[in-house]
Amino acid sequence: MTHKVVVVTGCGGPAGQATVRRLLADGAVVIGADANREAVDRLRDSLGPEGERFTGRVVDLLDESATREWAAEVTREHGHVDGVAHLVGGWRGGKSFADNALSDSDLLFSLLVRTLQTTSLAFHDALVASAQGRFVIISAVAAQRPDPGSASYAAAKAAAETWTMALAASFRALQAAASEPLPQRAAAVVLVVKALLTDAMREAKPQAKFAGFTHVSEVADTIADLWSKDAADLNGIRMVLAS
Repeated sequence: MTHKVVVVTGCGGPAGQATVRRLLADGAVVIGADANREAVDRLRDSLGPEGERFTGRVVDLLDESATREWAAEVTREHGHVDGVAHLVGGWRGGKSFADNALSDSDLLFSLLVRTLQTTSLAFHDALVASAQGRFVIISAVAAQRPDPGSASYAAAKAAAETWTMALAASFRALQAAASEPLPQRAAAVVLVVKALLTDAMREAKPQAKFAGFTHVSEVADTIADLWSKDAADLNGIRMVLAS
């Protein structure tokens, strides 16, 4: 990962923090973005010497113009962008179908879909130009197997998966066209989990089994490993990490 430039959105969340740390450990230059300034500052302050290769920014990913300006700035400053780990998350739901509030649907669409749209559109061309472009999101089992109370969440995750598969189709069309094909260099990937697990969750409930949960460190390891795999084998796949 030395000399690779990777963007991590939602860097202040548990999966984002774990991914930033793993990528830095592997030698990458990491550009973090989050809506929460305090979370960005805490992450930056917690990094050791490797933090010299980390830049944290507060970016409103719901603002298309601001996101495009930020992406252009990152690309100009570093000359290339080799990956985007889009880890902006959120959850709303209840126990029954009737518990699904349309206001929750609006919020989840903004968090899980709109931020994905602005980010992927802004970095699309840079990833196509990279020798090893990678774009990855975290989805959920619920997108394919929703329970009644998670309808809004599942619908947003399903939409995010569909958008990411369209991004993969763009990479494929541009780099594996029938006429004058280029080697597949860019790949868009969906990681599927049941739910994420952190050390803090284990400490809070030491007796809990957390069956089927995926630790954020495993997510980070999986993301870091994407650059060691062939883009043609990765592009457009759903990689299930949940049991």
